[in-house]
Amino acid sequence: MDSYFVSLDAVDCANRIREAVFDSVTGEEIDAYAITHPSGGRCIVLVFEKHYYRAGNRLTLTVTLDDFTGRTRVHCASGGGGEGLFRFDWGAAESFEGVVHDALGPYRL
Repeated sequence: MDSYFVSLDAVDCANRIREAVFDSVTGEEIDAYAITHPSGGRCIVLVFEKHYYRAGNRLTLTVTLDDFTGRTRVHCASGGGGEGLFRFDWGAAESFEGVVHDALGPYRL
């Protein structure tokens, strides 16, 4: 899915995403990085990991938030769930991204 905008500020958006991921038994935050630009604007990168039984392993989810355009932009990328040469993950990576999209749905512009 391409990037999209939400009506929350970047910090509130990050907190809503954390709540949604932590609502799962196996969801955990691996890392978080935030940087503020001297002329204004912020970028937050969140990295999560979660075990998916249907994929048979752990997946990662990286969420990048920025407000450099005056609105908070959200971009998600997940991976690590595939098995074998073709990386077939039974839809687990899409499902992990869906946790973020569902949590931010009411705020999407």
